[in-house]
Amino acid sequence: MRIMRCWTLLSLLALVPQTTLASVLAIDYGTDWIKASLMKPGVPFDVLLNKDSKRKIQSAVGWKNGDRLFGGDAAAMASRFPSDVFTALKYLQGAPHDSETVSFYAKISPSELTETARKTVGVKRSDGTEWSVEELVAMQFAYVKELAEAVAEEKVRDVVVTVPPFYSQGERDAVVDAIEISGLRTLALINDGTAVAVNYAMTRTFTTPEYHIIYDAGASSIVATIVSFAPVDSKSAAAGTHISVAGVGYDRNTGGIEFDKRLRQMLVETFNAKYKKDIREDKKGMAKLWKEAGRVKAILSANTEANSAVESLAWDIDFRSKVTRADFENACGDLKGKFAQPIYDALHAANLTLDQISSVLLVGGTTRTPMVQNAVKAAVGADKIALNVNADEAPVLGAAFYGASLSRQFKTKNIKVSDISLHDVEVGYFAAPTTSLSRPRSISTLVFPAGSKAGTKKTLTFKRKEDFTLYFDYKHLIAPGYPQRMFESEIVGISEALGNLTERGAVDPVVKATLMLSDSGFVSVSEAVAYGEIKDDSLTGKLKGLFGAGSSSSDEPTSSENVPPRESETAISSSSSSDSAAPTPSAKANDTEAEKAEKKKAVSKEDTIKLKVVTTFPVLPPMSVEQKKEARSRLRAIDQEEAAKTRKDEARNTLESYLYRLRDLLDEENKDTPFKKCSKESERQAITNKLEDSFNWLHDRGDVAETSQFLDKRITLEAMEKPIIHRYKEIEAFPQALNNSQMWNWSTRLFLAEARQNLTAELEVDLPSKWTSDELDGLENTLKEHESWLHTWVEQQKTVQPNEDPVIETTEMRARAKVLETALQKLYRRKVPKARKPKTTSAAAPESTAQAEDESGEAAKDTPPVEDTPPETPQGQQDEAQQPLKHDEL
Repeated sequence: MRIMRCWTLLSLLALVPQTTLASVLAIDYGTDWIKASLMKPGVPFDVLLNKDSKRKIQSAVGWKNGDRLFGGDAAAMASRFPSDVFTALKYLQGAPHDSETVSFYAKISPSELTETARKTVGVKRSDGTEWSVEELVAMQFAYVKELAEAVAEEKVRDVVVTVPPFYSQGERDAVVDAIEISGLRTLALINDGTAVAVNYAMTRTFTTPEYHIIYDAGASSIVATIVSFAPVDSKSAAAGTHISVAGVGYDRNTGGIEFDKRLRQMLVETFNAKYKKDIREDKKGMAKLWKEAGRVKAILSANTEANSAVESLAWDIDFRSKVTRADFENACGDLKGKFAQPIYDALHAANLTLDQISSVLLVGGTTRTPMVQNAVKAAVGADKIALNVNADEAPVLGAAFYGASLSRQFKTKNIKVSDISLHDVEVGYFAAPTTSLSRPRSISTLVFPAGSKAGTKKTLTFKRKEDFTLYFDYKHLIAPGYPQRMFESEIVGISEALGNLTERGAVDPVVKATLMLSDSGFVSVSEAVAYGEIKDDSLTGKLKGLFGAGSSSSDEPTSSENVPPRESETAISSSSSSDSAAPTPSAKANDTEAEKAEKKKAVSKEDTIKLKVVTTFPVLPPMSVEQKKEARSRLRAIDQEEAAKTRKDEARNTLESYLYRLRDLLDEENKDTPFKKCSKESERQAITNKLEDSFNWLHDRGDVAETSQFLDKRITLEAMEKPIIHRYKEIEAFPQALNNSQMWNWSTRLFLAEARQNLTAELEVDLPSKWTSDELDGLENTLKEHESWLHTWVEQQKTVQPNEDPVIETTEMRARAKVLETALQKLYRRKVPKARKPKTTSAAAPESTAQAEDESGEAAKDTPPVEDTPPETPQGQQDEAQQPLKHDEL
């Protein structure tokens, strides 16, 4: 079931091996900007930088002549390729094609919008290629994933994404679909205000409960979230902070883009009035004015007036105009009342007053606009305004910290999070007909009212004998054009299950459906079972049945109990990594609920039969598994195509630079270069001819050639150049190789001279020796062979010219020297054998015998066969294990 997957994933995280959760990626996907952060042991906790070392990435994806671009590169092309660059896609996530949101987007964007088979929104490029919004967002997520993996130096899978708290289930589904298409795995979705609250509590300690308003004014919406910060009960858990969302107010249609839209309209009217042409007919001109409106808005935030100038705006007209802050604020006069309204709505939802609020934290880029700041100050008072959080990065840093709490790799500060839902969710079903002619009666129950705690369950009990369907709806309209129907869940197999329970002796079996509101805001039917108490014929069982209460026969739910989920409050545990496998401290239910749970009778497996739940989305379905596989295949095909193009470009650039290098080497002005000295005239001429052919081919066929052709051209030239390079390297390495061989000759002769002296001395006193005469003779023969070979070939090498191939290779010289070295080291490293004890012929002279043994031992100790120190070897000869001192026999 689609809507259960997110919760199932979160529930099974505790069973995932530690290595799979080593890195946690957090993404704050905004309408204008994307911020990302990586939490990984050993990596500093900070915001990810893009390829231009910027701390935020523009929310844009586009194409330029077939090349896909992201971020600032894509946004810069919006005025040149307005039909191929797509921005502000957050508006279109999960939006029905016929909604007002899509109509608004069509006014601010030149993109051509299409309707998908799921009745959602897609876009069409200038070449006719169509993409769904989920696919385009997935491309941006994949781009961020690539940046994160470059920092982590490993694969990154798990991600936490921030979403507005007012998002419907369909919009959250669209986010999760984009995450899955990008190759990431949804660890959790977290509301923007909640993420800021986590970031705010990371470095603060609260001794008493405090209420703060997080005022988030972004590009597309304004959200006010009232959050309670309270100390965690030290008796039940480690000291920390409990974050609880008390109320939320929002306006999903007012934000910075609305300002840009109105400012651009001012510029359009100025242009049309001045030049008597309608700039709205020119897509490129409108795209240029949109970019200019954003620039002017930023200037007006700090100045009272700004000059607007766009060269060649349209019809070769250079547009110039002056905009004042007063004119801009007059154009936005009807919006001023909307800036502070979310604060009042949040206070009403939380049942609080401004006197109970400690501060108002300003977050989001639109809070820098003077008229927004003035409206908030007028509503709450200037003394409550707090600027002690990073307005741009607080959400993503809080989301990363929250994601780290879900991983066993980190031990974080103990922060517990309790979020709420903002929309009334009701479930409806048709009552079982009493007769064959009776009309079906619809019954609706409010299961999750607005303000319900995220992570809760509700169990509904039904007295049904046949399969039936539960219809989940929003009680009120989420937004104009958005459906109220969420999904439908059919409970299947009831008749057979009840029959089996009856055969086992169950009394009045019923159907129980468990509904869940996950921490990520998804509503689902997590489980449905047929339940009945098995009849007990014993005396105890009969007495229990006599005094026990009977079951209700009502068709409406007989119970609606709040059962805390396994992780109703997410316990956030550190910034430092932990190698231990100790789980994060889990949240505990209150004492009353715990006592009730202990008193409840555990349900026997024999009393329940699991039922099948089939979920369908009749109105606005999320992407199916097949659709996501197809979308991911399309993205992989693009990735492979781009990788092949990158390899081709690299091969061409490498060949081109190699050709220019060869041309410089062959330049007639460079006469005394090593390349000229080590090459023959015929070789240089052959390379010159091939070089000219390669340049001509590159000029004529370079644009249509394949990667392999570039590589073949380079390999051919390298093969012609290789003998010249080899001669030069041999000339450079020959002196060192010769010196190495001569030094081993000298060391071996020195060893033989000393070894023969020691051997003679040891034989005279009848002491054991490390070597035999035959072994020393063998080493001497090896030395003579090496000296003879070296002398012969070195003399021949002296007659070789630099542009001729060497008659002796330095590799062979090192190999023959290694043979001599091995033979020498074999004898040198041999240990001294133990002295033989003399045989005693008479017991009458023990003292003489002992004295002789002592003298023999001292002689063995004082007369070593060789020196204690090895032959000295030079430093810096890395190819040999040991090298003797310098000596030039020749």
